[in-house]
Amino acid sequence: MEIGLSPLDTKKLYIESYGCAMNFADSEVVASIMAENGIHNVATEEEADIIFINTCSIRDNAEQRIRHRLKALRHNKKQNKELTIGILGCMAERLKKQLLEEEKLVDIVAGPDAYRELPILLSEVYDGRKAMNVILSLEETYGEIQPTRLNSNGVTAFISITRGCDNMCSFCVVPFTRGRERSRDPESIVKEAQQLIESGYKEVTLLGQNVDSYLWYGGGPKKDFKKLTEEEKAQSVNFADLLDMVAKVSPELRVRFSTSHPKDITDEVLYTMLKHENICKYIHLPAQSGNSRILDKMNRTYDRDWYDGKLKRIRELMPDCGVSSDIITGFCSETEEEHEDTLDLMRASNFDFSYMYFYSERPGTLAARKFEDDVPEEVKKRRLSEVIEIQNELSKRKNKAREGQTFRVLIEKESKRNKDEWMGRTDQNITCIFPKSNYKRGEYVEVRIDRSTTTSLIGVGVS
Repeated sequence: MEIGLSPLDTKKLYIESYGCAMNFADSEVVASIMAENGIHNVATEEEADIIFINTCSIRDNAEQRIRHRLKALRHNKKQNKELTIGILGCMAERLKKQLLEEEKLVDIVAGPDAYRELPILLSEVYDGRKAMNVILSLEETYGEIQPTRLNSNGVTAFISITRGCDNMCSFCVVPFTRGRERSRDPESIVKEAQQLIESGYKEVTLLGQNVDSYLWYGGGPKKDFKKLTEEEKAQSVNFADLLDMVAKVSPELRVRFSTSHPKDITDEVLYTMLKHENICKYIHLPAQSGNSRILDKMNRTYDRDWYDGKLKRIRELMPDCGVSSDIITGFCSETEEEHEDTLDLMRASNFDFSYMYFYSERPGTLAARKFEDDVPEEVKKRRLSEVIEIQNELSKRKNKAREGQTFRVLIEKESKRNKDEWMGRTDQNITCIFPKSNYKRGEYVEVRIDRSTTTSLIGVGVS
């Protein structure tokens, strides 16, 4: 949306992103929209006239961290009267006027579906007004916008395929901050993947709150497959179809995806992964809990047996598939016995790694409205430490078993600890470190694993 207003022409933008990969991908869309209006991204906040903070509301500590950051930026504004501060994303959607009017921490508030309006919101600020747009959309996917890759290693990139979420897990604020789920036109997704491979990128990750429920038909992003006509069904593209389309862009383009929902991932998706060597054999499959009563209270729409069966099926078809998970401890009314069920799930599932948290009540969610947050914080934290301990044991043991094996690794960047070493990931999404030798960023290398840690494999290139 080009408005060609002179006050914007000389402005420079700095974007800071927090939270999930979707937020980082959204920041790249924002940077593209701004660049179309003459506002280009800079590498540091000191260079910027405009600072956008793209935020996360998934846990309270994430929000508190962002509040502290906004207060620090507000202090900076006393030294730079021309500085404009904006808050984007989930926290912007959730807190709205509180940040803009009550606490006066920001000049602009823009929700996840209002990024096209940012140039107009900025113009309102330069006219002396506060500016806000947090209207959620049933249609916005930013599908035709080519993202500006920020802080890119030139090797890996995100491609958003859906926005929003319809699952309504009782603990989760996402449906209220990102709106209803809608799928993006598959042609635009494939085109973006093609542009990336032509620009030298070697890996894409298809992103969505629940990628497995992706569905596009000839007339648009209609959600319920059962309600499609036969003609619409014939024209429809589901996630397995989309995965196949992206994998065919180039055999040199590695394809990953995140996140899968245990209720929706199908055999068709698994067989598509088997069909293409360049689709990574890795699935992030959040469990959240190992107890069926808690899963029901979380509104996850599956029970423990369903999760166990889905994981068994994945490993039947792909024994070498890496699997990670999400775990929440101390959800409303969780007992010690139910917590033990989660520990049992972890041991039985043998996850490669997990993202682990204690429950944080989020205002506006179903759980906040319906259930008492009655597990003491010290109990939540103690249970979390037990979950972390088990996962560390599992990860260490699994990585130890990989010693002596050889894995194909895509070089992404220098190792943080040693400039003479490369860092990349295996097909199973495990970090791998090895000497640079004559290898270059973006190359695929066969790496023999000599030793391991809880989080990494260390080896040497043999190809």
